[in-house]
Amino acid sequence: MRTIRLFLIGTFALLCAASPSRADAFRVGRLLCFSEARVGLVLGSAQSLRCVFYASRPPRQYIYEGRIRRIGLDIGVTSAGTLSWAVLAKNSRIGPGTLRGSYVGASGNVALGPGLGANVLIGGSRRSVMLQPLSVERSIGMNLAAGVSNLTLGSRGNR
Repeated sequence: MRTIRLFLIGTFALLCAASPSRADAFRVGRLLCFSEARVGLVLGSAQSLRCVFYASRPPRQYIYEGRIRRIGLDIGVTSAGTLSWAVLAKNSRIGPGTLRGSYVGASGNVALGPGLGANVLIGGSRRSVMLQPLSVERSIGMNLAAGVSNLTLGSRGNR
């Protein structure tokens, strides 16, 4: 139990240090992604995602397909889960496909039954979008992961 606490404290400190400045960014909505089951392969893992971006103004929904790859310690198995990010952008104009692109940052999670994780990612079109400050990742399984994550999003449309 002490090891898990130390891991969580270390991961939180790493993620806070990696977090870019939000002073010049607008909160434009929330990105909610649904993941498939994941098997950690000791040095990394990959998951397919189906994501919905809920834009704040005007209220709209944009659908994205994605893939998240983690490199670093990743041991265990988790069921399908959910990741949720606050979306910050350099301007408040968000349209279909704005979140398309590649995001990179730090991540970590722990699961002993119910699990939680955190991810700080920056990227998108012309590196103008930030997914942060921390995502909330929920899953069920037995897993310990910490390292670098790469999220790739491609647009599917809007509703």
